[in-house]
Amino acid sequence: MISEKVSGIPLELTIERLERPLFEAESEEDIAYFLEEHPYFSEMYLRDDLYPSIGHLVSTLYGIPKDTLMQELYQEVNTNFPALDKLETDLLTAFKHIKYYYPDFEVPKVYTFVSGFTTDLYMDNEMIVIGLDYFLPSDHRFQPPDLPKYMTDRYNRDHLVPMIVTAISSRYNKTDLGDNSLLAEMIFYGKAYHFTQAMLPCTSEEHVIGYTPEELAACYANEDFIWTQLIEQEAIYETNPFEVRKYTGEAPFTDAISPDAPGRVGRWVGWNIVDAYAEEKDLDLVQLMNEKDAQKIFMNSAYKP
Repeated sequence: MISEKVSGIPLELTIERLERPLFEAESEEDIAYFLEEHPYFSEMYLRDDLYPSIGHLVSTLYGIPKDTLMQELYQEVNTNFPALDKLETDLLTAFKHIKYYYPDFEVPKVYTFVSGFTTDLYMDNEMIVIGLDYFLPSDHRFQPPDLPKYMTDRYNRDHLVPMIVTAISSRYNKTDLGDNSLLAEMIFYGKAYHFTQAMLPCTSEEHVIGYTPEELAACYANEDFIWTQLIEQEAIYETNPFEVRKYTGEAPFTDAISPDAPGRVGRWVGWNIVDAYAEEKDLDLVQLMNEKDAQKIFMNSAYKP
């Protein structure tokens, strides 16, 4: 449930669909007008500085809808995303929660686009651009060519808002940059997921972390085994980035633990440690996110599977 204090925060959000003026432009003048109307999008997302002139960018953009496959991709996005009402509602809910905890938070402009599988999400403090082509159903004939299936399976509308909120969490996730241990990385991701669930209280754990229900159930069923492996291997104090990545990096499974353990399982354990620490110390979200010391969080969490 969303509290009245949060729901009553006066924020507004309208998502602007920037793929439409591009694909429906009837002339280069239409494209030029589109760029003039959205200078920040042109500068930061389209990187207009990489083109010899704005005229070159205009002619490049005008050629995109003339590509048959790009036109088909645009039509499929329109079919699968005829309206964005639920996306707007879910994002607004998240933004209100962020504003509640962090009053200085300013709602960014939110745009959608069809990037031709070049950018899934662009985010900075002022703007979010969602590449809707990345979020077509996982069984759709158009799929991102640069992502393996175990990742594209979670590129869908149920995971979209949690992905955005998790990315925003990094602004508030204080961390000791001098600590490059696996434990520090586990705690960093644990705080990120804790933040996301706080901002999206009605969102399931699997959509926050990007696991299937079966993967999440397996993690809980084998939590003691996973933790024992981490301790016996003395892995949590590992600082070699290649070794750290075995436990927290994108992969179909975490082979260092078990071929049956889903990828990124170290992040999931970090989430449990952070949740335990917040409960043990009765911390509010801001206090938790401000704690830089991963070792302190771990030692005071009383975490025990």
